[in-house]
Amino acid sequence: MTLRLHDSRSASVVPFTPVAPGRASVYYCGATVQSEPHLGHLRSALSFDLLTRWLEATGLAVTVIRNVTDIDDKILANAAASFADDFTGPHPQEPWWGLAYRVEQEFEAAYAAIGVRRPTYEPRATGHITEMHALVRELVQRGHAYPAEDGSGDVYFDVRSWPEYGSLTRQSVDDMQDAADADPRGKRDPRDFALWKGHKEGEPESASWPDPLGRPDLRGRPGWHLECSAMAGKYLGAEFDIHGGGLDLRFPHHENELAQSTAAGHRFARVWMHNGLVTLEGEKMSKSAFHFVTAADVLAGAEPVVVRYFMAATHYRSVLDFRPATPDDGGSLAEAAAAYGRIRTFVRNADRAVPQQPAALPAAVDDSGEAMAAGSASLPAAFTAAMDDDLNIPAALGVVHETVRRGNTALAEGDTEAAAAALANVRAMTGVLGLDPLDPAWSAGGDRSPVEDALDALVAGQLAARAEARGARDFALADGIRERLTAAGIVIEDGKDGSSWALA
Repeated sequence: MTLRLHDSRSASVVPFTPVAPGRASVYYCGATVQSEPHLGHLRSALSFDLLTRWLEATGLAVTVIRNVTDIDDKILANAAASFADDFTGPHPQEPWWGLAYRVEQEFEAAYAAIGVRRPTYEPRATGHITEMHALVRELVQRGHAYPAEDGSGDVYFDVRSWPEYGSLTRQSVDDMQDAADADPRGKRDPRDFALWKGHKEGEPESASWPDPLGRPDLRGRPGWHLECSAMAGKYLGAEFDIHGGGLDLRFPHHENELAQSTAAGHRFARVWMHNGLVTLEGEKMSKSAFHFVTAADVLAGAEPVVVRYFMAATHYRSVLDFRPATPDDGGSLAEAAAAYGRIRTFVRNADRAVPQQPAALPAAVDDSGEAMAAGSASLPAAFTAAMDDDLNIPAALGVVHETVRRGNTALAEGDTEAAAAALANVRAMTGVLGLDPLDPAWSAGGDRSPVEDALDALVAGQLAARAEARGARDFALADGIRERLTAAGIVIEDGKDGSSWALA
């Protein structure tokens, strides 16, 4: 089975055929660094990190571009409001570029915490004004853009000049909402969007650049949509494989990107991918309504690897609902911790039981009896099929957990060869997903946290007491120990070489 991905433009799942054989090119929208990252930002970055890892696992060399929007209306507004009274007087206003850089570092730290790898290049919008100027001029020359007649310095894309406008979201221009990104008085049509925004009174002079059309008395800054088109073109060329981002970016951002790039003569992205939205207890997250969860909040509630597992366990196109912990409900992260804990416990138990794995493991099979996928000695065919089916990671994790169950059985029966094969399979699969429990990113080379060490010591002590009771034929005591461990969520497996345990 070849990789198939859902293309938002055609609203269908399509075979993935790279522009350049053996290579894949991906552009996905990164942070607009106006304020701290929230769970939705993490979800989007993780979705395309998982895509990149799978493209690489299939043998492709991948170039990934994730932009940083470091100039934007909201950045300027938030910087202008960045002072507060701390009872000793107001703090100095933070410059817009200072706010942008500070927030960018918060995003980078949050991405790194959950194992999102750095892209090949991460361009900032302010570093690509030259490319944006060239794109504006090209669109004006082709008759698809025009300068505002009110002298504001704005330059607009003429949506009615491009018959394909609306193709990404399958909308008619007449049914679209007005573009609210600039003063409509200078527009021919209220739906025309700003490619370039003239400098306005009260805005910092440092947040402006020379006019793209060469008018010496005018300065301004790029429109949001223009930035991504210019950066994608610079780093990936006129045609590339995949453009991605959150579902909320389909309109107007990605629709406008597609229009201005193709109107300039670029073929642009072959496949458009969009990850689903994040809800908080079933309701859409909203900063304005103070109904959202920040990246810092969610990372404070669980290990970063558990946060990664929580988000990966929902299909990237589905809504991801987050339930915070309550006195009666451990919430989403507790459920993810329990599920990931079962994987981690098996891997650590098996790694101790078979520390010297054979150089050539016997071929593993999945539940259907199929051999593992060709080209990867440790990836079960069912896992590969799930990943090739539009990154069906929930199904792929199902294969991981089934392999864990077989591995635990092998450990309990003392079947070292089968346990070693299961361990290799599980580590290969979780490695592709960035969830390998023995990855130094999560385990410092296999070391466990003090809490995990304490739990292991306590359970080991209970198992030793149980073994002693069984040896003395005090089966009531032995059964009582097992029952207490079971009630605490500990599953005991008895084998010829002793007892092992795992989280239920």
